Amino acid sequence: MVSINIRENTENSEKNLSPFASKSKTTLGRKIYEDDCDIRTAFQRDRDRIIHSNSFKRLKDKTQVFISPKGDHYITRLTHTLEVAQIARTISRALKLNEDLTEAISLGHDLGHTPFGHIGEDELNNLLPNGFTHAKQSHRIVDLLEKNGEGLNLTQEVKEGILNHSKPKGDFFDKQLPTTLSLEAQVCRISDAIAYLNHDLKDALRNGIINMQMLPIIVGEDLGETHSIRINTMVKDIISTSWSARGDGLKKTYNNNPKIQMSNKVKKALNIFRDYMFQEVYEPQDKSLEGQAARKIVNLLFTHFHESKENINNIELKKNHTIIDYIAGMTDQFAIRTAKNLNPLIIKSLTRKY
Repeated sequence: MVSINIRENTENSEKNLSPFASKSKTTLGRKIYEDDCDIRTAFQRDRDRIIHSNSFKRLKDKTQVFISPKGDHYITRLTHTLEVAQIARTISRALKLNEDLTEAISLGHDLGHTPFGHIGEDELNNLLPNGFTHAKQSHRIVDLLEKNGEGLNLTQEVKEGILNHSKPKGDFFDKQLPTTLSLEAQVCRISDAIAYLNHDLKDALRNGIINMQMLPIIVGEDLGETHSIRINTMVKDIISTSWSARGDGLKKTYNNNPKIQMSNKVKKALNIFRDYMFQEVYEPQDKSLEGQAARKIVNLLFTHFHESKENINNIELKKNHTIIDYIAGMTDQFAIRTAKNLNPLIIKSLTRKY
């Protein structure tokens, strides 16, 4: 019987990737050394560890935008994550980048999201002296909190991609990124925006708070009139504009590293689209009755657990965990149930379906 090391075969096949792609064989490694797997590359193992983590499972019951929506087809944090991974893999494949690394970053990028989406994140950020971001929390989860305080021991490339996926308001393409950030991480970062803008628009239309006629004209003209056309337009534009990332006929040097970009035309339309979504969808949700109730729940939990040592002990915080880790890790339903036990009146507007 011939012994075949599948991992080595996969690593050898990565020689056909772009010279700018991250290679499994030359990974920067893990915090704690581990022997190689005979079947999976380092990035494939990272992907699998993320999928099997408790934090990943909880994403199915965490809000994307709409809190307690009436309907079965609204996006959750889990379905958002899967859409990001699909878009990112498509782009990476076309640019001859490492799909496994792209997928691992995409699947892990939102593990640190709080209950109630960005509303919960913003409330924790307001409550903490040093602030709170879900990107840093995602990094903390995979590095320190998962597996009862052991962490997932992921590769440095995956952790760096998770930590740097967030985007400020405005033209986030102009934000200075770490020089070490892989092209695969850059792909995930932009795929995140493509995914959430389009599926959040779809949910906003379903919810009835906007209609297609209200969208800026440039969105339909330069990106497309339908969900699938808009995504296709942006994906094709990224591939075309970032074609040099394939490195066809090139060798990697210190001064010729490409970036993942969009054309000026599509980037302008995307930024206008994004500004519109903040103004007409995201910020109004924050001001809604559900949004205000969600803030009160997070505030109530934070205050209660910090003032009651007895309850801190009762929640059995594991090694390296804090009250913030506990609250941020809650699903929407668990946060609602916990707050309901503390003060039923404060969350009346959110408890009708539970």
